[in-house]
Amino acid sequence: MKHQFVLILDFGGQYNQVIARRVRELGVYCEVYSYTKALDIISEKKPDGIIFTGGPNSVYCEDAPKIDASIFEMNIPILGICYGAQMMVHMLGGQVKAADIREYGKTNTKFNSDSLLFEGLSSESITWMSHTDYIVDVPDGFEIIASSKGAPVAAVENRNKNLFAVQFHPEVSHTIYGKEIIKNFLVSACHCNCDWTMKSYLDTAITEIRDRVKDGKVLLALSGGVDSSVLAALLSKAIGNQLTAVFVDHGFMRKNEGDEIEESFKDWDMNFVRVDSSERFLDRLSGIIDPEQKRKIIGEEFIRVFEEEAQKIGKVDFLAQGTIYPDIIESGLGDASVIKSHHNVGGLPDCVDFKEIVEPLRMLFKDEVRQLGAELGLADVLVHRQPFPGPGLAIRIIGDITRDKLDILRDADYIFREEIANAGLDRSINQYFAVLTSVRSVGVMGDFRTYDYTLALRGVTTTDFMTADFARIPYELLEKISVRIVNEVNHINRVVYDITTKPPATIEWE
Repeated sequence: MKHQFVLILDFGGQYNQVIARRVRELGVYCEVYSYTKALDIISEKKPDGIIFTGGPNSVYCEDAPKIDASIFEMNIPILGICYGAQMMVHMLGGQVKAADIREYGKTNTKFNSDSLLFEGLSSESITWMSHTDYIVDVPDGFEIIASSKGAPVAAVENRNKNLFAVQFHPEVSHTIYGKEIIKNFLVSACHCNCDWTMKSYLDTAITEIRDRVKDGKVLLALSGGVDSSVLAALLSKAIGNQLTAVFVDHGFMRKNEGDEIEESFKDWDMNFVRVDSSERFLDRLSGIIDPEQKRKIIGEEFIRVFEEEAQKIGKVDFLAQGTIYPDIIESGLGDASVIKSHHNVGGLPDCVDFKEIVEPLRMLFKDEVRQLGAELGLADVLVHRQPFPGPGLAIRIIGDITRDKLDILRDADYIFREEIANAGLDRSINQYFAVLTSVRSVGVMGDFRTYDYTLALRGVTTTDFMTADFARIPYELLEKISVRIVNEVNHINRVVYDITTKPPATIEWE
């Protein structure tokens, strides 16, 4: 099924992926490419609309990114955002200058409700501004349709040529009517019918996989994460037992997770192989305390185990990988031809004999992958699994790793996650987990003095995981969690809650 297509041209903006996600959420398929590839992509894909992203440059500087001016004469609706808006105005004869007063953050903005972009909206609302330059004069044929205190020209349109430009960022959640503004552009200007859904994608993906794989054998390294689990389910639905999924259990999973993964796939049509390598990984990590060294060792050992299992299977035709769209958009360039070198398993295994790589999820965002998993009927425990690093609990134990420490952390982390779920907060907190620190402190239990570990709890809310705020978990719930952990888990006598945002901290501790 051919869907309508919107092209997002990236000028180095930090929100390029957010724009794409908003467009997809509204039911329109889109892709992000560098502005330098604009004419080639337009010729190849014939987009129904184009969006220019923001960027860090000033349009009046000699080396500022510019688009080929012919794009404005192609009769394709265009929406410019922030730098994209300024560039459009500048190239078409308007004027952009450095502002005396910079405008950042939530800004009260007045709209012309008769304009196409703001049709059906209030005449005044909050937008998210982030600019040091502002539009002084508009090009011929353009009309001012929004203004704020710091930006008298906050949005313009040329209805005859279907050209629109907004100084603010409609894609971020802080702009109250942002989604409606983007929808107005997609529906009223681009005439999109918003038919992009995961159900339609599923039908297309199954057909494409069957056409490509035919009667070939496919090998998948199954980590148990959302991406690889959904990929396993999709391939199973498409090619059945032509798929062999190798689940390398490195021993650093959360409590019961290895069994949950195996149970979830027991009735799926595939060859499922679980390899218990926990002792092997523990031996390799003995005495290792540096987090980067831990990651490197685990990644290398994962590949070695996978290679050994693959050699038992023999020749395969395809290696499947759970690469998703954010992995293939080169940061700041929108270059969709660049794929992250580590892929999904830390690098391509050298000793696996395969002809091609198959990546059916490579054009999907994480939320779309979850939706696809639900469409496939994958177990909820996998579809809505908490984000989990590849090295697992090995990087949630500060310092050296032992089996005893893993058992302590598993039990404590399980209690934390169970109580968050019982409180109904498991979908509103984007990520939450426990960290076993290397700090030991004095405590008292009954008549006995203790000297045991401090456990840190971490919970964050975020829309993109590039920035994150700490979750405001009620004190009463934190108290309940702390009491349970100290009472039920040996060798923990102190529980703390991490209230640091990202930045300056990262979400994980290691």
